[in-house]
Amino acid sequence: MTDVVSYSLIGKVATLTMDDGKVNAISPVMSAALDTGLNRAAKEAQAIVIRGREGVFCGGFDLTIIQGDDYEQKTQMHEAGMALLKRIYMSSKPIIFAVTGHAVAMGALLILTGDARIGLSGNFRIGLNETSIGLTLPITGLELARDRLDPRFFQLATINAEFFSPEDAVLAGYLDHVTNTLDFDSTIIKISNDLATISSKAFSETKRRVRQPTLDRIAALEQNLRH
Repeated sequence: MTDVVSYSLIGKVATLTMDDGKVNAISPVMSAALDTGLNRAAKEAQAIVIRGREGVFCGGFDLTIIQGDDYEQKTQMHEAGMALLKRIYMSSKPIIFAVTGHAVAMGALLILTGDARIGLSGNFRIGLNETSIGLTLPITGLELARDRLDPRFFQLATINAEFFSPEDAVLAGYLDHVTNTLDFDSTIIKISNDLATISSKAFSETKRRVRQPTLDRIAALEQNLRH
């Protein structure tokens, strides 16, 4: 597919594998590549797996752009990233995240949008570190966190910028399951195949009813921010 996202289809399950050779930063190129893969999977598959490279799921937005002087490029990256979050959050096809390692900032937001989030046990960090590096969490990210995280961990995760181990990330609400290396791929296969058998119509309509209020709230908050 592209240099940063590869595509495979086995049975009814499509897999998009992010690998930029570094930390799988959500750059404009990565966002576009994921969009292309999702478009193809929407036509060919009944469930979609998104996974990272060994040891790293996603390290967040591209820091070279964040720290750069090109305001237009920063805006483009942010807008593409927020659109990607909303698209996956409301996907009519089940989205399974295979969290192969660290998931930081935008990477942690990404997994909040999934329907099943399987993490790999190990010395990995999962969390939203924005405030610790002087950044404010975007409205979309905050509302996704409010929706998916356990309320007991919401302040720690967002305002306090706390990182979680994979096991603690299950308690916080970032992940649904954690497995060891030997069982990781088989767990992904089982869960994705099970979700691929669910009625597409029932799945997508129920998901819309559950999640649309969050998108409506995001839209209202963003509108207020502009005025």
